Amino acid sequence: MIEKQKSSLPLERAVAGGEYGLQPLDTYMTEHGLSNTDVVEAASTPVTHKMLNKARRGRRLSRKVQTKVLDALNAALARKSTEETICYRFNDIFTYDGR
Repeated sequence: MIEKQKSSLPLERAVAGGEYGLQPLDTYMTEHGLSNTDVVEAASTPVTHKMLNKARRGRRLSRKVQTKVLDALNAALARKSTEETICYRFNDIFTYDGR
């Protein structure tokens, strides 16, 4: 019998139905006063409101979409902020790894 290896990464958690709950992304967007439209408009690669809504609510997304959302968030923050540039990393805004 072959055993499946469990991942040692804390971000990888199997959740039934792909629901991971409210993500830190939602909190950061609220803190900085960003709407979904602000982030979608700042994106350099195509990001839709549907993608962003799913990302905020913790619906399962592929790593590619998560990366697009992260890039769009950082671009929106750079647009909004005139003082100090805030740049989030993947682990800061998502609690799961979308593989």
